[in-house]
Amino acid sequence: MRLLLSIFSFFLIAYSAQGQPTSTPGSPAQDSLSLTLRQADSLFLKNNVQLLAERFRIDASQAQVIQASLYDNPTVTVELSTYNNQTKRVLDVGRQGQKTVAIEQLLYTAGKRNKRVALASEAARLTGLEMLDLLRGLQFDLRTRFYSIYFQRQTLARFNQQLTTLQTTVTAYEKQYDRTNVSLRELLRLKALLFQLNNDRTGIIFQLADDERALRTLLSVEVPVNPVVAEKNLTHYRLPTQPDDTLRQMALRNRPDLLAAESLTRQAELNYNLQRALAVPDVRIGGAYDQAGSYINNYVGLSLSTDIPLFNRNQGAIRAARSQISFQSGLQRQRAIQVSNEVATSLQKVREVERRVQGLEQQFTEQFEQLNRGVITNFQKGNISLIEFVDLIEAYNDSVQQLNRLKADRVGAYEELNYLIGEDLFKE
Repeated sequence: MRLLLSIFSFFLIAYSAQGQPTSTPGSPAQDSLSLTLRQADSLFLKNNVQLLAERFRIDASQAQVIQASLYDNPTVTVELSTYNNQTKRVLDVGRQGQKTVAIEQLLYTAGKRNKRVALASEAARLTGLEMLDLLRGLQFDLRTRFYSIYFQRQTLARFNQQLTTLQTTVTAYEKQYDRTNVSLRELLRLKALLFQLNNDRTGIIFQLADDERALRTLLSVEVPVNPVVAEKNLTHYRLPTQPDDTLRQMALRNRPDLLAAESLTRQAELNYNLQRALAVPDVRIGGAYDQAGSYINNYVGLSLSTDIPLFNRNQGAIRAARSQISFQSGLQRQRAIQVSNEVATSLQKVREVERRVQGLEQQFTEQFEQLNRGVITNFQKGNISLIEFVDLIEAYNDSVQQLNRLKADRVGAYEELNYLIGEDLFKE
């Protein structure tokens, strides 16, 4: 009886301690940044250094379009007489001297300039698609880590409560062991349970620290981020109503990485057209003035020149460009198949995790909460043995951890479907 009263008093202290605020690793600090998912998305778009840097690549690619549209500068040649033997004058460029002036302009044929502009424009489009693909990947990482942190903190809070209770129980058993009221085997069994729970908690804290670091980096902030989530609002994550084939077609239309593969094929085609045009010789047209060195004084002439495509007709570059079209077309088809398979696999994951959550979340969690509340009371009254108490506590802790992981996996599966389709299907 004295043993039960002593343990009962320690449990009362434990439960009163659970109601007090405690500072634990992974819990939101006072100077943390509390954000909803929408606020985190906005801060990410505003602050992310990688995205900001990527915009300079877009600016650079657009500048290449401007450069490709520019005409070549004309060439001016001036020839002056260094020494006049008759007048004995140096640099005699006056009326009795000699000077020659010529100007020449390169004129592109076969639409080379327009073809270069088209190729540069498609390359700039590819840069924009690469930025969209980067944004898509970073946003997926942001959202999955956001919810992972939230659910890990839920698990950690439950573990902290259990640790407080178990630590109190172990302390009570140590005192009773000193009084020889309990055996060493019983005390060690409780200590082993406490040790295992602490190990599990450490694993959660390590994973939580990694996710928090990654989230702070994505948001470009240095203070801890506290995800604010109303779980009732998570109902917007639900099975899509569109048929599977419609979702695959959406992915084929929307995915920036697939559009980038199409852009590479288009660039290969544009480069082939350009290489064929480069086989056509360009024309150089110009004019010349010769003061006294021609068959008449003050000679003015018109020049026209071009290459003769006798040996080099750009055959190798044309053949390489043609092969590049086939190569990029093959990669594009392979990418399209991969996208379709990714969407199909993601839909399987979503349906499986939704089936598990719907089957457990309503009854399973309520029953385990009731069991957890009753375990301590029944243990105090001697209705269950120490072994049963330990087994039930282990089952509860494992179930809490697995259930929160399942909730995070559910959100992650839906966000992965968003990522793979390239469109936000589940807006709040």
